[in-house]
Amino acid sequence: MSTQTLPAPAPATAPATARLSGRIGLAQTAQHSLALAGRGVTKFMKSPIQLVDVVLTPIISLLMFIYLFGDAMSGGDTDGYLRLVTPGVMVMAVFQASIGIGASLCADAGTGIFDRFRSMPIARSSPLIGAVLADIVRYAVCLATLAVLALVMGYRVQTGPVAALAAVALLVGFALSFSWISVYLGMLIKNPASVHGLMTVLILPLTFASNVFVPREGMAGWLRAWSDVNPVSLVSDAVRGLLNGGPVAGSLAGTFAWMAGVIVVFFPLAIRAYRKNAG
Repeated sequence: MSTQTLPAPAPATAPATARLSGRIGLAQTAQHSLALAGRGVTKFMKSPIQLVDVVLTPIISLLMFIYLFGDAMSGGDTDGYLRLVTPGVMVMAVFQASIGIGASLCADAGTGIFDRFRSMPIARSSPLIGAVLADIVRYAVCLATLAVLALVMGYRVQTGPVAALAAVALLVGFALSFSWISVYLGMLIKNPASVHGLMTVLILPLTFASNVFVPREGMAGWLRAWSDVNPVSLVSDAVRGLLNGGPVAGSLAGTFAWMAGVIVVFFPLAIRAYRKNAG
């Protein structure tokens, strides 16, 4: 009687669906963050009322400082004061616009959305990065409003389109960097109103103890020393140089140093607070 040899079992094949790795790379983090940023932009498009503050605040600020305080602070040279103040108000406006991200994330934390994000196979940092990137829409609307109003009031860029675009990029980068302070507070504090209040307490001294509204030459010695290292003064000088003409190297270096320092400190703090919040 002959025996029949059974064929050897086929080797096991890899499953069709790849296993999710416990570690998500930079490329995947960027992809997840951009997808969530798109979600945030869609929310702005569906509810434009969220952009009212970044439209009204710069309008009120520029009109008030030119027509209410302009003559007294400029000695009658309203046109010269407009050239001084417009870049500074741009800095102030995007800085104030960065407050909203922390209060918004704090409100989201109470809805359970972070629990949903935690259950998804995405990078832990992508919900925060996506929310910060989506705020570029707010900064763009804010700067566009200011640009149109300043042109109507007689302000003209003295350099060129490349320098003007560089100024816009610097303003957006400055706002994105400092928004991580607001994000950290939003993840740390349970009350959105408290986040808004603390950020206002931070922004007002930085703004009014700067050269946004008055040149440094008219300041007291101690105030001038602080203004020279104040990040709001530095970015204001850089934007003035890019829009009105003049040296920008020193102020740009100081601005980039502040931006890098804020990101290095507050980005990991915000991610850690988010993980504790989501956990």
